[in-house]
Amino acid sequence: MRKLFLFLSNCFIIFWSQAQLSPQTAQDSAWVRDNYTKQEFYIPMRDGVKLFTSVYVPKDATEKHPILMTRTPYSCAPYGAGNYAPRLWISHFRHYARERYIFVTQDVRGRWMSEGEFVDVRPFNPNKQGKDIDEASDTYDAIDWLVKNLPGNNGHVGVMGISYPGFYSTMAALSAHPALKAVSPQAPVTDWFMGDDFHHNGALFLMDGFSFYAGGFGYPRPKPTTVGPQTALTLPRNDNYETYLRVGALKNFMKLTGDSLQFWKDLYAHPNLDDWWKARNPRNFVGDIKPAMLTVGGLFDAEDCFGAWRLYEAIEKKNPSTAFNKLVMGPWFHGQWSSLDGTKLGNVRFGDNTSHWYQNNIELPFFNYFLKGKGDISKLAEATVFFSGANEWKQLPQWPPAGKTDKALYLQPDGRLGWDKPAGKNSFSEYISDPAKPVPYTEDVHFGRTREYMTDDQRFAARRTDVLTFQTDVLAEDLTLGGTLVADLLTSISGTDADFVVKLIDVFPDNFTYPGAAQAVGRNGGGDYPMGGYQMLVRGEVMRGRFRNSFEKPEAFKPNKVERVKYELPDVAHTFQKGHRVMIQIQSSWFPLVDRNPQQFVNIYEANDSDFKKATIRIFHDGANSSSILLPVLGK
Repeated sequence: MRKLFLFLSNCFIIFWSQAQLSPQTAQDSAWVRDNYTKQEFYIPMRDGVKLFTSVYVPKDATEKHPILMTRTPYSCAPYGAGNYAPRLWISHFRHYARERYIFVTQDVRGRWMSEGEFVDVRPFNPNKQGKDIDEASDTYDAIDWLVKNLPGNNGHVGVMGISYPGFYSTMAALSAHPALKAVSPQAPVTDWFMGDDFHHNGALFLMDGFSFYAGGFGYPRPKPTTVGPQTALTLPRNDNYETYLRVGALKNFMKLTGDSLQFWKDLYAHPNLDDWWKARNPRNFVGDIKPAMLTVGGLFDAEDCFGAWRLYEAIEKKNPSTAFNKLVMGPWFHGQWSSLDGTKLGNVRFGDNTSHWYQNNIELPFFNYFLKGKGDISKLAEATVFFSGANEWKQLPQWPPAGKTDKALYLQPDGRLGWDKPAGKNSFSEYISDPAKPVPYTEDVHFGRTREYMTDDQRFAARRTDVLTFQTDVLAEDLTLGGTLVADLLTSISGTDADFVVKLIDVFPDNFTYPGAAQAVGRNGGGDYPMGGYQMLVRGEVMRGRFRNSFEKPEAFKPNKVERVKYELPDVAHTFQKGHRVMIQIQSSWFPLVDRNPQQFVNIYEANDSDFKKATIRIFHDGANSSSILLPVLGK
């Protein structure tokens, strides 16, 4: 979700936490000041631009210390040598402080207090010469300066970052500085067209993109500043569904933002997967990785779930025998692994505090080993993945798991799902998709996009006539999935374009309750949420139909002709337990999460309000046209 707001909310959490400090935590604050000295520097880059850098150096001189660095567009506040960052004593960074790491945070080029021009997801330049720069060269120059100018460092550097700083971590790995020994891209921004943040399979994630750029991040910063960006937009803050629907077509959103949001304009100017987008995809450049890599992500990360899975995959494929490349995926929302609580998301519970377990058993040992030569990580698995449903960690020698079998689960007449291919003729289910009444992405009324929608109850959607619902019989045994889902739909539409949203859902037994849960007596009547019959979203993804054959060259549908729409959903790691059901829902809008498709083959970024038309969507399930979902089944 809006990464600027993530930064601001983190600031709020920090200040709230300070107000709640226990005597022991307060002592930790004093301990950091007693044991660390804060310094601020302007580090020169090869083209003369200087980047503002905040450094916390241990006062301990009995040994040399490693450097742990984060490069960010979200500010290395608090500014001023006397102002210390509370994360060093209220977050898991306190463990690194006890290990006497040197902490470095840098405002990237053109953001906050750094000089230069900011460019969103600045492309990597593999052929730099002389004073040519990119984010990799800025990282190289910063590391080079730090190891040469910070007294008491041991010459070993690690880089980590979550979300957009995860992108800068990937760029750091491409810098090839010999002092850089370990990098952890966490929920890394990786591909803003195919699956992260602002597009999924070419469909614009409207609410995230608009709120992020128009909410402040996208406005130009003419000179270095410690003051955060402001927005002049005043939209109602009561119901985002109604608000975004009233604004209407995407061209109306452009009118609201004006001419000053460069990357927002770039999104409109590049509706298809072209060279402009490809240059901004780090996966195209990870063929010679030197530092040890630890890619971390959340199974239920609403922003960059795609990036974590696919960056690890790209590094693995392009460095098959040379890179130390490990993957960790837990049951987390965006950045939850760095929080103090990893026990639940929304109404769904995961048992133990998975965040603490990860911090103590994987992240800190990873950096300690490569930066301090401390400990043993020989038992760190290639892939450490939490399987929701069963609520258990699996240590796997590869991802996807070696025992995976892709099995087609076929859509059947009468809303059924089964492993057998249907045998009938001209069998289909249909619905009318009306852009004037799009399917909401969540039941609740709110303004900001929620993170909990990734596990939300889908019963509200199952009640709609423009959502198709298919489900299995009650499972007689556990069904465990691990790997990439593939939706394979045979469809016809009455228009010339449409979106397809496929959702994989775990239907809980009617009598299900969590241990110790209070009896639910309604939303306003107290108790816990009624989990009996809960329809847990395990994975959902949209496909813009025009890209069904090519993301580079979109094609119109021929009205009422049966065509195949086949696409990947991000990986899953989930067990449907005995007594549960597997459900698939299919719809053609997911609003205002995803922008509305006019359901005509027009440039959606230039479409008028009058271009939006109803369409009849048919999903076929017969012998000749057998729609299915390809499931990565383990142990079958």
